[in-house]
Amino acid sequence: MIKTKHYAGFFSSCSVKLTQIVDFINLNKKLPDVVDSSELFEFYKNDKIKDISLEYFENYNNITDIYISHPIHYNHTNQFTNYSNLHYEYIIPLIKKYFSPSVKINEIIGNIEKKYNFEYDNTVAVYYRGTDKIIETQLASFDEFYKQIIEITNKNKNINILIQTDTAQFIDYINSKNLENIIIINENKTSYKNIGIHNEEKNENYYQMFYFLSTVVIISKCKYIICSSGNCSIWMMLYRGNGKNIIQYLNGTWFNSVI
Repeated sequence: MIKTKHYAGFFSSCSVKLTQIVDFINLNKKLPDVVDSSELFEFYKNDKIKDISLEYFENYNNITDIYISHPIHYNHTNQFTNYSNLHYEYIIPLIKKYFSPSVKINEIIGNIEKKYNFEYDNTVAVYYRGTDKIIETQLASFDEFYKQIIEITNKNKNINILIQTDTAQFIDYINSKNLENIIIINENKTSYKNIGIHNEEKNENYYQMFYFLSTVVIISKCKYIICSSGNCSIWMMLYRGNGKNIIQYLNGTWFNSVI
């Protein structure tokens, strides 16, 4: 049995949970019988006693058609590594079993796809994580992100540009550039503050996470991803299942795996 306790953001909690599952498998050479998340996602609970994990993810007991290989190399600190180097083939079965989107998340994904007329093969997703992330890692400037966008659009003239950020200033900056084919999923919140959206109106976190998790899965399907480094970004890769066509900013360096 595994019981995860981690009082932090949603995808930070997912990363710690995944790390504990990996450690259990590497030690015991089998999947855990029980993965208890009842004390996880505290930032997102309106009812502190309730286990809300199955509202966001499919029940892992319903997913039996997976095969694991070990040792598996994954740790929650991998959020600050080059995502091209992750051992995806070993990790992806665990994502499928323990973190497959729930029925409700898949319904929201379908609604967003329809509302914004998504064409995954013709979309570059741009994820800028700002606000309180500056405490953990170096952030690229807006201009640097813009240069990466232009490099993609110069080679793909009619490509759609999905902008996802927690930083309202970044939205203002992008809008000032008058780029064509911009998509902004308005269901997700932004902020001019620097304390982190999940720390602003905590009573809204439970509802907002349905849209943000859905957006992370959507971003994972796009042709290209331009991103900063952190737990949200690495989960886009884990849902994607590979590190191809990724432009990642990490500690002052852009890592480009565009084919």
